[in-house]
Amino acid sequence: MSDPSDKANLRAALRRRRRALAGQASGAALAAADHAPVAELARLGWFSSYHAMGTELDPGPLALRLIAAGGRLAMPATLGADRPLVFRQVRAGDIAVPDAFGVPSPPPEAPEATPRLVICPLLAFDRAGGRLGQGGGHYDRTLAVLRAQGPVFVLGLAYAGQEVAALDLEPHDQRLDAILTETGYTRFRKD
Repeated sequence: MSDPSDKANLRAALRRRRRALAGQASGAALAAADHAPVAELARLGWFSSYHAMGTELDPGPLALRLIAAGGRLAMPATLGADRPLVFRQVRAGDIAVPDAFGVPSPPPEAPEATPRLVICPLLAFDRAGGRLGQGGGHYDRTLAVLRAQGPVFVLGLAYAGQEVAALDLEPHDQRLDAILTETGYTRFRKD
């Protein structure tokens, strides 16, 4: 799907779907956290969560469980439209500040961290690990940079109803290693 208007229409339809799913699944974030292999994921050390916007599935319950199991939390900050995200450590007493897109983020003086687990939101996913995001390319750029530096495990967090049969991915699109929904956890094969 290389026609930008087709992709914009698809994203609009998927946003409507996610809104409907969010209205039907009030306990989805807790249920998803219950399915996560927390001990395995926390062993990765630094992890990145996100600040849920709109009807994105709330990563808060999962993040709290990872922290309790020894994971260390960093949150993303957007510095500009065409730049990769930076990850800053979340420290007690820090007050979140809006990043370049107004999303609450750790303050600029917070130390940066390199997460080995990235929990990311999405509009849709498929069973091959394909991920369709909001369209800004922030996670694709960021994941490419992180993967060039070393291993990183990318966990999509979504409602089960956000699954689609197949996504038409482009060469720059970064795949998920696993998906976590209110109905379960699925790790994708890499072959």
